Amino acid sequence: MRLAIFDLDNTLLTSDSDHLWGEFLAERGYVDGDHYRRENDRFLEAYKAGELDIHEFLRFSLRVLSEHDSNELARIRAAFIEEKIAPIVAPGAPALLARHRDAGDHLMIITATNRFVTEPIARLLGVGSLLATDPEMKDGRYTGDVAGTPCFREGKVTRLHAWLAENAGTLDDAWFYSDSHNDLPLLEEVDHPVAVDPDRQLADVARSRQWPVISLHEGA
Repeated sequence: MRLAIFDLDNTLLTSDSDHLWGEFLAERGYVDGDHYRRENDRFLEAYKAGELDIHEFLRFSLRVLSEHDSNELARIRAAFIEEKIAPIVAPGAPALLARHRDAGDHLMIITATNRFVTEPIARLLGVGSLLATDPEMKDGRYTGDVAGTPCFREGKVTRLHAWLAENAGTLDDAWFYSDSHNDLPLLEEVDHPVAVDPDRQLADVARSRQWPVISLHEGA
């Protein structure tokens, strides 16, 4: 089983689903709009700078899941996927996914964005394996806390190695596609790291290490 692993936000998508989810909640009045937008923007800038406190962000972003029942959350999410996510699938993403699928590779999305938001996105993209930050649930409701290791930076490596152990897999000849310098820990783990529409820091590293650089925004 050769793995083809993909970051999600700004890689297979042309924007950040976590940030867009916050914008959507504010637009629809599910959160305090002005305050929530300011905090949402602050966390996004910290992420881009490589300075995000993931636990602080998760306390902020997961709280809303604890404030609604499962039926209401499902309704909100369905509207979000249709209105905000379907239009931002990167133009080159379907062809790249198909190329690896046709080669017999096992496709996986690995993302810091929480599973509640990303599970239907993985289905939309036809990717069966998803490693994401897991919101904690108790008695059928989200608690607002995180379960286990957040799937962020070195946490992606930790979560992936746990998955490999559970599935008798290896990283032999594996691919990983990402846009972000935050994913350098995992990019350095695989035989085939690929920078996708990279941020400045990742572009510099890719150039110095002679990693492939591609654009899915323009087509693969």
